[in-house]
Amino acid sequence: MNKRVFINTVGCQMNVLDSEMVIADLKRHGYTVVDSAKQADCVLFNTCSIRENAEEKVYSNLGKLKRAKEQHPGKMIGVIGCMAQKDQETVFRRAPFVDLVVGPGQLHTIPELLEKIDRGEGRQMAVSLSRTDGSQLKIARSHETFDPLRDPSMRPTPFQAYLRIQIGCDKFCTYCVVPNTRGPEQGRPPEQILSEARILADQGCREITLLGQTVNSYRYKQDDRQTDLASLLESLHEIDGIDRIKFVTNYPKDMTERLLTTVRDLPKCSPYLHVPVQSGSDEVLKRMKRGYTVADYMEMFERIERILPEASVSSDFIVGFCGETEEDFQKSVGLIERCRFKNSFIFQYSVRPGTTAAKRLEDDVPREVKIRRNNELLEVQDRLAKEDNLKMVGDVVEVLVEGPSKKTLRETSDHAEGRELKGDGHDLVQMIGRTHCDRIVVFDGNRRQAGQFLKIQVDDASCHTLVGRVQTVDVVSIGLPSLT
Repeated sequence: MNKRVFINTVGCQMNVLDSEMVIADLKRHGYTVVDSAKQADCVLFNTCSIRENAEEKVYSNLGKLKRAKEQHPGKMIGVIGCMAQKDQETVFRRAPFVDLVVGPGQLHTIPELLEKIDRGEGRQMAVSLSRTDGSQLKIARSHETFDPLRDPSMRPTPFQAYLRIQIGCDKFCTYCVVPNTRGPEQGRPPEQILSEARILADQGCREITLLGQTVNSYRYKQDDRQTDLASLLESLHEIDGIDRIKFVTNYPKDMTERLLTTVRDLPKCSPYLHVPVQSGSDEVLKRMKRGYTVADYMEMFERIERILPEASVSSDFIVGFCGETEEDFQKSVGLIERCRFKNSFIFQYSVRPGTTAAKRLEDDVPREVKIRRNNELLEVQDRLAKEDNLKMVGDVVEVLVEGPSKKTLRETSDHAEGRELKGDGHDLVQMIGRTHCDRIVVFDGNRRQAGQFLKIQVDDASCHTLVGRVQTVDVVSIGLPSLT
């Protein structure tokens, strides 16, 4: 088989990782990756269901392929991921030219299903069981991810990789589709995780980010032994070649003193914690069924400040959730002002079919109010982040260099035209990296510095970015000479 595949990925880090594994599997079956749907014999959309807007964009992009499918009936079009699991047959009804629908727990079946389509066996669908369609064990097994096949070429950088330690979620927040699309919460066996981490290290990866819907809730029990996230971090810390370890996304009530102490005591563990709060109002949190109060969150936050005073904390907020009053919203403003998060991801609530909120709560906050609250909260967050970043001017920070910045890529005509870059990589361009606390830093450097740890003096800052200049090189790059 010599077929070309193009994959379009939207959504969270889980989807980015899923796409890497799908492509690795398809390559093993003879596929090659191309850069556009026009070039491809097979087009896959890896989808997200968290917000309605993300789904509608997928259907819009599918619509653009209708004519291509008419002109080239052999072109295979697939929808995979969370939206596929949620919508199932609805995808075929809304886009009759789609050939393949596959949920997150069935991604390992994609090569086989594409072969069936290619043989003329018609549309194919593979989805996991719903939360009420069988025994707990059968449901859990139907959502399991397939054995990890890793493909460095599919990562944003070859030096950083995601590593899934947990799938699914049992929190059942009233607004969220994840427990249905990703299935029951399950921790992967630690031996599997450690083996995959060693593979990543052998591939030249220097930073891994552990993934889970509520990653700090990770547990795996075998016989009389139970492994939690702190124990797992201790084991991962011993792997040669891995220099940084991060983990997202965290649940407030599982941010234990033991976990924070472990992060503090292990130099490879990044003091960066993403802990969504969603609202500063107890009334809204109760309707969301988040399982904690603002006081609980603040107790956790103060624990972080005490044990990890150098940590940066980021969060998520939903504005305009069912019944949110102006007073409720102002409590969210006050919480951001108290916590001074490194950054916050702020979303306008949208109804998700199949959730408890969709069934039992009224979406009663007008759209224009949601937009205003979104913008106001974002303005507060950005102002505080800029103030805190400006305090770092004059500091020297260590960054892992990821590569050329987006600005450099936009301005490089060779990149824009899809041609191979010429030269030896010494040309001065704007590069980008991240600190141990996950702050973005841009500086003038060269492409050969990608994958190195560099010392950068901070000269300026915005709400999202530190701007600096190279001071010294602390760690020699992988297989490359040390450059400043």
